Amino acid sequence: MKNLSLLAVLIFLNFCSFGQDKAPAYPLITHDTYLSIWSFGDGLNQSATKHWTGKEQALTGIIKVDNQLYRFLGADSKTYKTILPTADELSYKARFTIQKPADHWNTLTFNDNNWKSGAAPFGDDQQSKTKWDTDEIFYRRKFNLAQKTSAKKYLKLNHDDNVMVYLNGQKVYEKEGWVHEYIYIPLADGILKKGDNILAIDCKNTAGGRFLDAGIVEEVPQGATILNAKQTNVSMGATNTIYTFTAGGVNLNLTFTSPLLLNDLNLTARPISYLTYAVKSADAKAHQVDIYFGASSNLAVNTPNQPVSVWKKSQNNLSILKAGSVEQPVLKKKNDDLRIDWGYLYIAVPAQFKATQFLGTPTNNLRNFKTGKYPQTTQALNVKTQNLSTVIPFGTVNSKPVEKYLMLGYDDLKSIEYFGNQLLPIWRKSAANAFEDQLVSASKDYESLKAKTKAFDAKLLAEATQSGGKEYADLCKLVYRQSIAAHKIVYAPNGDLLFLSKENFSGGFINTVDVTYPSAPQYLLYNPELLKGMLNGIFYYAESGRWKKPYPAHDIGVYPIANGQIYGEDMPVEEAGNMLILAAAITRADGNTTYADKHWAVMSIWADYLLKEGFDPANQLCTDDFAGHLARNANLSVKAIVGLGAYAQMAEKLGKKDIATKYKNAALEMAKNWQTLANSGDHFALTFNDKNTWSQKYNLVWDKLLKLNLFPEEVYKKEIDFYLTKQNEFGLPLDSRKDYTKSDWIMWTATLTDNQADFEKFISPIHKFATETTSKVPLTDWHETKTGKQVGFQARSVVGGYFIKMLADKWDIK
Repeated sequence: MKNLSLLAVLIFLNFCSFGQDKAPAYPLITHDTYLSIWSFGDGLNQSATKHWTGKEQALTGIIKVDNQLYRFLGADSKTYKTILPTADELSYKARFTIQKPADHWNTLTFNDNNWKSGAAPFGDDQQSKTKWDTDEIFYRRKFNLAQKTSAKKYLKLNHDDNVMVYLNGQKVYEKEGWVHEYIYIPLADGILKKGDNILAIDCKNTAGGRFLDAGIVEEVPQGATILNAKQTNVSMGATNTIYTFTAGGVNLNLTFTSPLLLNDLNLTARPISYLTYAVKSADAKAHQVDIYFGASSNLAVNTPNQPVSVWKKSQNNLSILKAGSVEQPVLKKKNDDLRIDWGYLYIAVPAQFKATQFLGTPTNNLRNFKTGKYPQTTQALNVKTQNLSTVIPFGTVNSKPVEKYLMLGYDDLKSIEYFGNQLLPIWRKSAANAFEDQLVSASKDYESLKAKTKAFDAKLLAEATQSGGKEYADLCKLVYRQSIAAHKIVYAPNGDLLFLSKENFSGGFINTVDVTYPSAPQYLLYNPELLKGMLNGIFYYAESGRWKKPYPAHDIGVYPIANGQIYGEDMPVEEAGNMLILAAAITRADGNTTYADKHWAVMSIWADYLLKEGFDPANQLCTDDFAGHLARNANLSVKAIVGLGAYAQMAEKLGKKDIATKYKNAALEMAKNWQTLANSGDHFALTFNDKNTWSQKYNLVWDKLLKLNLFPEEVYKKEIDFYLTKQNEFGLPLDSRKDYTKSDWIMWTATLTDNQADFEKFISPIHKFATETTSKVPLTDWHETKTGKQVGFQARSVVGGYFIKMLADKWDIK
């Protein structure tokens, strides 16, 4: 009966799935934390495509219909010509002082001979050429403009913190606060003068670091008239994002496919996506059609000023373009807001499509597409931003669809440094393996993967709908790729699979335990080996003797360098509970005790810690302490109790009866005492010592899923009934301290319900947030429940926690 019901859902969804999907950002190319490109907004041609961090990584798509150009992918990116270079382009010196100067210091006639001269940029970090460590700096830079043009001029500026900018004595910009990249501020016409000019800046440090650099650029005209195609629909599946457009009498269907099928690790780890174009006439007339695709070389650098080299070649019935940084600093950088600047970007198209590929600047390449006259250059070495361009001819298009595709891939050469070992991507069995061979395999797999991904997307949607309703299914299909793409798959030197997360926009830590914990349901559902890959690094760190404390580490480094914990504060109860619970979940998913037995010794140390310190936690950090540390945290106590119950359950399955009895009885006694200490009438408190508080007790969900039976169902029911009185428009707050929430935890809390109606009451506000928020970024898991705005975080793996209801159903938990 259950299979018949699922079939009915599949049939129903097949009839109604062609609907406009709404998301804060749309996944396009999603493989790992470096190869992750999104459309930030509702129209694919309304903004430039970006890396998940928000930095532009431009993909361009233009369809030529009967010689008229229509843009369907990416916005019209501005190209600039330098008038006055910033330090990221060319070394220069400017006059400066840290003493408040006399009046009119910002004018051309002011005498600055007593000021010092220093090389830009000015600041207190390693990038700075002139050290500035005081509260304020005054900057003057004279320059000569030989010839004025009518082109639009911009101030190019990077500053930390407050800034006032003057040009020829006129204030042109003022801002309180700082930026973390170069920004472009339009300048009024006529403010620049032929001959001598003066750029003057007052920059004040208010907190944190210091930085100042500035220059002037002018906009380069595009040189080709391009209309916008009309976007008629966007729909998302777990592995496909599909856009439809009309342009000049034709319909265009564009599909981005990242074949992340988790039952095939080699496929999931192969960093190659497909862009499929299907074109047909919309007006019963024949049309001549060509499609242009451009990929910026900025996909292969951290910042656009970094020099690149680009190449063109043909190999194994593929036409291939390639780009990479000149420097190639393999695994030399670690940070949160960071893009890859080693390895190589590839664009490949099958020879059978008779595509034309060429290299050049974005402006020149668009002009070449317009004219049909293409350069024959096969390489350009040590240049700035280039465009890797491909023109696919579709010829005469009638009512029958014509379909062609290209591939975008990235070879990172080496992926992770793991306790001193630089690990290869798993497709590269040795350093001699060529990425071009992966492109050939991907091209051969195209037809089968197109069918497999569509079938998987339909199955996930049907199962999620059956499990939690349509809105729940919408959320699951949105987050599926996001969670996977915040990880990297590699193998450790000892052969262990590693599935290493990056704590995106939250410090950039690698293999963070309290990121693994909320992410786990997706991988327990689709491939428990990947959850083992999320735990293996933490187990190895402890079992190797490198980590000596009686509880797990918080992390093993900052991505992509995994040489040991970097975070400055431990989370003892948090991480010990997380590891024990997840090991028990793996044991449940595997149906055997192999994994638990392998790590029993170190888990016993952690269980002893929880037995001593877990019930009434001290003032220590936990994953939810955004509003500050808490002692006597009732939800953290639940985690310790459930962790001990999980340990006892594994002991029972291993035949360790005495240990199982000891820890099960301890957990039961703790759970009984917890109900007394945390009781606050109609709910249970945030802390044992303050009954005027409340919090989501989402950690209880593992008592339910693992069938530990530590807490009576009345505890779940009392909390759920109370939470339903505390919901805001965009969700249930995390606790009584603030209005913000964590949507992954709401999903876990909702899974404590005992009926579908109550479950959907928790899901609906999250769905409303995801579809209506004005924070246009890859889905944040931390948002305000009254305004629906992002608080922090984006593109994190923790949204894998959304799959917990589907996991509960798979495990037949009611």
